[in-house]
Amino acid sequence: MPHFIIETVGTPDTPQDRQDLMRIVAETGAAQDTINPQDIKVRLYPCADALALDGRTSFIHVTARLLAGRTFAQKDALSCDLRDALAARWPEVQSISIEICDMDSESYRKRLI
Repeated sequence: MPHFIIETVGTPDTPQDRQDLMRIVAETGAAQDTINPQDIKVRLYPCADALALDGRTSFIHVTARLLAGRTFAQKDALSCDLRDALAARWPEVQSISIEICDMDSESYRKRLI
């Protein structure tokens, strides 16, 4: 925890770009003072098919799932930092979006071995 879930269409399209994308998201999350870097998990889902009625053919969407309790300012900082880092690396991507979701700490359960 937190979980960063990345969905992409159109780009990044090489194995190195995909690794860079996950690394940038992880490092941006780790740079936040409200996130323990050792708890970060990142998943990437390149979409084979997508349709945007506005004609855009590439996007990166990051969903950040965090335990509830962070302030709006903390979540906004993470969202802006992620957007800016991704836009700097992939300026050609037509849409970059970030969604911060609170997880209910009372019902969240985890098992580690």
